[in-house]
Amino acid sequence: MFGEFIKFLRIERDIGLREFCRRLSIDSSNWSKVEREVLSPPQDKGKLDQIAEVLNIEKDSELYNELIDKASIDAGIIPKDILSDRETLNALPMFFRTVRSEKPTPEELEKLIKKIRGDG
Repeated sequence: MFGEFIKFLRIERDIGLREFCRRLSIDSSNWSKVEREVLSPPQDKGKLDQIAEVLNIEKDSELYNELIDKASIDAGIIPKDILSDRETLNALPMFFRTVRSEKPTPEELEKLIKKIRGDG
């Protein structure tokens, strides 16, 4: 997910692997493993910000948020902004059941719909 995402953006911007790694001061053979999903993505916010800068991704843009989220998810971590929102955090078990094809209760579904709409 993260590795493929970064590789796509890197190639789209015509930045070779070695040049990308040179700009980030990282080892290209290790980074290649990240792009191939063999190694987990970096979690250091500073490093992720550097990656965004090299790829010319504006901070706090939708693409930037996607980069941060994919890095967290690939590492098995729930993004910090989700963890800090208690209401969203409480809805996660219902979301996971839905993803696993387990039907939520009508009350849980209504609560999720309200949350998505911003009503609740």
